[in-house]
Amino acid sequence: MYASGLLFLVFVLAFGLAQKTTAVDPCPSSCGGSELSVQFPFRLNRSGCGYPRFDLSCNSQRQTILTLPLSGGFIVQNIDYAAQTVWLNDAGSCLPSRLLNFTLDGSPFRAPLPRNFTLVNCSGDATLAARAAMPTLLEVQCMSSGDYMVMSVESRFYGGPGSHACDEIGTVTVPVAWQSVSDLHEDVRLAWGQPACKSCLARGGTCGLRKGSDSEIACTNVRTTGLPRSAKYGIILGLGIPAILCLIGLCSYVCGLISAYGRQRRHPREETNTDFTTVIVPRSFVVMGLDRPTIESYPKTLLGASRRLPKPADNTCPICLCEYQPQEALRTIPKCDHYFHADCVDEWLTMHSTCPLCRNTPEGSTSVTPSALLQSSLSPSSTSA
Repeated sequence: MYASGLLFLVFVLAFGLAQKTTAVDPCPSSCGGSELSVQFPFRLNRSGCGYPRFDLSCNSQRQTILTLPLSGGFIVQNIDYAAQTVWLNDAGSCLPSRLLNFTLDGSPFRAPLPRNFTLVNCSGDATLAARAAMPTLLEVQCMSSGDYMVMSVESRFYGGPGSHACDEIGTVTVPVAWQSVSDLHEDVRLAWGQPACKSCLARGGTCGLRKGSDSEIACTNVRTTGLPRSAKYGIILGLGIPAILCLIGLCSYVCGLISAYGRQRRHPREETNTDFTTVIVPRSFVVMGLDRPTIESYPKTLLGASRRLPKPADNTCPICLCEYQPQEALRTIPKCDHYFHADCVDEWLTMHSTCPLCRNTPEGSTSVTPSALLQSSLSPSSTSA
């Protein structure tokens, strides 16, 4: 019962975590094959994933388009979400002509590096004179033709209408991408201050609209220095399940003790009757050596000068491995008729009751056991008593 309930709880927790991690509405992230990633605060086709006035769209060439309220649409070349900047250019490949009427009014963007450029229209010999007077003049090819040449120069280097024979077209304020830019064909760089997601992205989080709000932002999934959330869930489940099982076992043990104590209180006489079981341990019998009279009863031979024995090969004591010498005493073990030095075999037989060679027990031998030794040690005291 406890196991089935525990498994059901684990299943519910795992299913809830899976639902929590997968229940996210998909948002358009690019214009088809475009490599540009569309993220918050931008949104494609006015979807509910972005911030107001950060609307993007896709043209027929699958290019991402940002439309400024008073300046029209521009191709989005790149977006740096951490720096909150966007790079734009003209879809018609003639950005200088678009800059003549360029304004950021009504948009959430600003120009971080604004610079003023002057456009002039030069014809015939006036072109050479203007270039001689202003070496930094650059031709704007998309606005020029065979009869005249349109050129641009940074306004601080422009000498004024009287310094050359060219006609001044106008002065434009350009949000250049870099401080060193002098060619108007390069991308323009815009920045935004709100919504401010720099700190959220710097911490590895995801910036987006707070649930139920269309203007308040929230930072979620912030990367921490500790364990990831999935690892924490795994540790909680891995430690929680054994802890629950241990708690169940402890509760069962305590309930058993309480139940046993209650039975003892209800039936004290039955519980106090103790049955004793008699266990009979068999007495061990350890075979030890022979007693001295038995050893002395074995035949003893004094070896003569010829050192002749019944078996010619028996000329060495198997115990000490020394050759027999004249006048040495040898002892024979009955039944097997093996010869040994009397001193060697006597010491052996006091600890063992078998022949050192064949391990046979001589007939009529009396073994000394611990019980016999104990009885012999107790007999004098019992007699005196």
